[in-house]
Amino acid sequence: MAPRWPLPPGVHAFCSERAGGVSAAPYDTLNLGDHVGDDPQAVAENRRRLAAGLGGARPVFLKQVHGRGVVRLSAGTPDGTEADACWTSERGVACTIMVADCLPVLLCTGGGEAVGAAHCGWRGLAGGVLEALWSALANEGASAGAARAWLGPCIGPEAFEVGPEVRAAFVDRDAGAAAAFRPGQGDRLLADLPALARRRLAALGISAIAGNDGGPGWSTVADPSRFFSHRRDRVSGRFAAGLWRG
Repeated sequence: MAPRWPLPPGVHAFCSERAGGVSAAPYDTLNLGDHVGDDPQAVAENRRRLAAGLGGARPVFLKQVHGRGVVRLSAGTPDGTEADACWTSERGVACTIMVADCLPVLLCTGGGEAVGAAHCGWRGLAGGVLEALWSALANEGASAGAARAWLGPCIGPEAFEVGPEVRAAFVDRDAGAAAAFRPGQGDRLLADLPALARRRLAALGISAIAGNDGGPGWSTVADPSRFFSHRRDRVSGRFAAGLWRG
């Protein structure tokens, strides 16, 4: 899918879906994750196909650990670098986030001087991965008032069942985050991950936010034809979202 997002001239974004690759079930077909048990040769071909569709830009695949680590990417940054967010001001280097229910968040400065991306599962989001990424961009002179963000597909609020400790992780810092949780079964809760991310971005002063609004069309769990979902399938591939300066 092509993100519908008003980007500055020279900045490009992508979000892959599960079709178009060579992996066999249950990773069929464009699995980009090399850590989920798929045939390494199939993953390498899938990554090659993705790169070929980016017009010469190189997607950098991180080792994501549900933390808040941020890395500055360059043409020489190796795949497998451990971080859950990345940014760059170099041309032709695509900040790339792999997901299969977690929320990919893409960020761009107002003039396109720098771009970044973050992997937002609930742990990383509660732990401050968006704040850490924005701090790196702000240190380069980025203005929150001019910045733009896009939220990609993730597990929808009708399917993201969590325990009370997840609610506490957000509400203890921001009482208004309680609005992103509603009752589930027993002591379980249903969490709206995009709404939580939007609150974090708004608190940073970023108001130009496009993409996932929590609607059913964005839910990875609800659309097996387009999206991988670990929560739905348990054994699953990974799709990716990213952006780069052309």
